[in-house]
Amino acid sequence: MFEEILPDASSQFQDSLPIHPDAVISQLKALQIPINSFNHPPLNTVSESKRYRNNMLTKQKGGGHIKNLYLRDHKKNNYLVVLQEDQRVDLKKLALLMQSGRLSFGSADRLFENLGVRPGAVTPLSMVTGVHKGVKFFMDADLFKVTKIYMHPLINDRTISMSPTELNYYLEFLGVHLTKLILIE
Repeated sequence: MFEEILPDASSQFQDSLPIHPDAVISQLKALQIPINSFNHPPLNTVSESKRYRNNMLTKQKGGGHIKNLYLRDHKKNNYLVVLQEDQRVDLKKLALLMQSGRLSFGSADRLFENLGVRPGAVTPLSMVTGVHKGVKFFMDADLFKVTKIYMHPLINDRTISMSPTELNYYLEFLGVHLTKLILIE
C-alpha cells in the first residue's frame, strides 16, 4: 500500500505551484534587481528561520527578517501583511489600522488559491499571484529602513535578499499597490 505524500512548501514540490520560483528569480534578474540567495532546510516558522542566518545581515546591521501573514476578513477580503519577524500582532488593532473587517488567518487552501504558495512559504513575492486575485498588500513602514529584506522565493528551503527599494520596484512592476503600516506597540 502506498502512502500519499502531500505537497509541502519545499522545492521538492515547486513544479506544482502556479508560478515556478525560478520564473520569479528570472523576472528579478530581467529587471536588474540584484539578489543574494541562501539555501537551507525547509523553514516553516520564524523561530526555525532564526537558526539559519549564515551570511545574512543581523537586525542590528540592517537585516530585515520578516514574517508574512495571510489574512481574511469577514467580508471575504484577502490580505498579505508583511511585518518584522518579532512584531507582536493584535488582529483587532491591525484590522482598525488597515480599515478592514474582523481579521482571521486564511486557510491553507485559500492561501494556495490566492497567493499560489503553501504554508511556510508565504512571502511578498507571492503577490505575483495575489495581484491577480485581489489580495491587498500591507507592509510595516519600518522595513523600508533596513538594508536588506530576507524572504522566501515561493518555496521555504531558499531565502533571497534585496533592498526594500528593489522589492518595491518589483511590486510596482507587478502592479501591486503597497500600503505602508505604521505600527505602534
